[in-house]
Amino acid sequence: MVKRSRCTGNGISSPYDTNEASRPLLGGRFKSWWDLQTMPPLDWMQIEVTTRCNASCLYCPRTTYRHSWDSRDLSLENFKTLLPVMADTKMIHLQGWGEPFLHPHLFEMIALAKKAGCKVGTTTNGMLLDRDIIGRLVQSGMDHVAFSLTGIGEKNDLTRQGTNYARVLQAISGLAEKKRALRVETPTISVAYLLLRSHLPDMDKLIAELAPTGVQQVVISTLDFITQKDLWNEHLYPENKPEYRKLKNLYEELRQEAAQKGIDLHYNLVLPGTESGSCTENPRRALFVSSDGYVSPCVFANIPAAGVSHVVGKEESGYTKLTFGCVAEESLPAIWKNRRYRGFRKSFESRPYPLCRKCPKRCGASTG
Repeated sequence: MVKRSRCTGNGISSPYDTNEASRPLLGGRFKSWWDLQTMPPLDWMQIEVTTRCNASCLYCPRTTYRHSWDSRDLSLENFKTLLPVMADTKMIHLQGWGEPFLHPHLFEMIALAKKAGCKVGTTTNGMLLDRDIIGRLVQSGMDHVAFSLTGIGEKNDLTRQGTNYARVLQAISGLAEKKRALRVETPTISVAYLLLRSHLPDMDKLIAELAPTGVQQVVISTLDFITQKDLWNEHLYPENKPEYRKLKNLYEELRQEAAQKGIDLHYNLVLPGTESGSCTENPRRALFVSSDGYVSPCVFANIPAAGVSHVVGKEESGYTKLTFGCVAEESLPAIWKNRRYRGFRKSFESRPYPLCRKCPKRCGASTG
């Protein structure tokens, strides 16, 4: 049975906890209005519509934590509480630790977000995109769709069990063909390509494989959240400057090849031995809302599993969620402005939360 999202009091204490009981209340409607008016515009909001998935990717927390995984859908009621903030948000991305097209109300959520005035995107494994879904997707006004791949051909299918490489490329081609038939520009089509170390030898084939499908963008990422030690060797983190330069050259060659095919290619490459106060997840101007309604700085801060660990610096460490409030209990602007969340953002550079300290997304990086 799939659980509908409710806030269940699983907010986590943090170094930023303070007692707000004595804080004077403006009260009622005026406070809600004021919180909304004084909330800064967001660059993006990532909204997890479900934690259910029809695939079992070997590296995914849903697979490795399957015995304690919480399968649930975001309720339409909780989604609607976010609409007032969407008007001043550049992009809404409907995706988290699950397959968005499993949610029975996904297209209603897309319509509501578009009506609110923001751009809308999602990431999918592509296995549910038949001709009917593709048609509805194009007509929905969706702005961006990313298809996940991890490897080429059989390597993708072995790593992303439950998916099929040929069918994913077929779905991409079908979407591009439908756009041409309707003479529309959206959604833009991209591939979210997770590069594992063992798949490096195949990278020279990537652009040639994708170019005929009509894909417009490729975003290369690496395994940032490692759930168990036997996955550590797949983590593509340059250990020295020669390895960094080698990867940099590879990415740049791929980018030039992609440009010749009319494809934009982007990547994030971590510089060895460096740390930055910034983060690619942009916690000062972006946030993550999980399918249970809790608000976190990013998707890695609220994985729906209890009593689990992850690997940090080759050593296992207990995983602790970081949440700042639930949209079923208070408004998103009120959560954004509470003292704990303000404290987190203010001290992110000088005193980051433990989960953030050694995260590759916070290290100094070269982007393309």
